[in-house]
Amino acid sequence: MPLVDKHPQLTRPDGSPLRVLVVDDEPNIAELLRMALRYEGWEVDVAGTGSKAVAAAKSVRPDAVVLDMMLPDFDGMEVLNRLRAQQGDVPVLFLTARDSVEDRVAGLTAGGDDYVTKPFSLEEVVARLRGLLRRSGATDVESSNVLVVGDLSLDEDSHEVRRAETEITLTATEFELLRFLMRNPKRVLSKAQILDRVWNYDFGGQANVVELYISYLRKKIDAGRDPMIHTMRGAGYVLKPAVE
Repeated sequence: MPLVDKHPQLTRPDGSPLRVLVVDDEPNIAELLRMALRYEGWEVDVAGTGSKAVAAAKSVRPDAVVLDMMLPDFDGMEVLNRLRAQQGDVPVLFLTARDSVEDRVAGLTAGGDDYVTKPFSLEEVVARLRGLLRRSGATDVESSNVLVVGDLSLDEDSHEVRRAETEITLTATEFELLRFLMRNPKRVLSKAQILDRVWNYDFGGQANVVELYISYLRKKIDAGRDPMIHTMRGAGYVLKPAVE
C-alpha cells in the first residue's frame, strides 16, 4: 500500500477523531499497521501487551480494535473479555495464525466481529475495519465501498460487478473470491490463502475447488477481453489490470 497522499482525517458524528487501537507484540507489525491506518485517516493507538491494551482502551475509548490473538501476558480472548466489560460495543478485528482454525472460531464465538490471518495484506485489514466501523455507525464520513482494478469494479454493498460498462452476475462464492482477489491486486495469492479466506476452512485434498472457481470467474470476467486473472505456476493466482 503506497503511503502517499494521506486521506483526510475520519471523524465521529461529534467531530472528534475516529480512533483505532492496534494490539500486537511484534513492533514491526504494530508500526506497519499504525502507519497504514493513519494514512487512511484514523487516529491510531498501539499497545504491545494485553494489560496495556485494556488500559489504553479505558483511556481513549477506541472506535475499533485490531487485536492479535497471541500476546506475552494474556491472550486476545482475555483482552476481548475485558474490553467487552468496559466498552461492550467496540468492534474487534482479530489477527490470527493462518493455520489456527480454532482461534478464529473461538474468537468469533466469544464476540469478536471479524478476523484476518497472518500474513495479511494491509488492504485486507483496512477493508475489514471500514466494514466494522460502517456497521457500528461510528463515522459520519461516507467511505467508498467500491473496489476498482483497471476497468473492473465491485460494489461491496450492492454486490454489483462491472467490467467496463458490462454488468457481470456472480454467485455468492464467485463474488467472495473476486472480492478477495480485488482487495489484493497484483499480489500472488496461494490456493491455501484463497481457501482460508473464501471458504474459511481447509478443504484438505479438494484444493481443486479453487481452480474450479477461478475458471468460473475467468469465463465471466475475462471472456472475450484482455485477461485480468493470471495463474502463477507453482505459486497461485494474481489479479491485475489488463494491458492497455
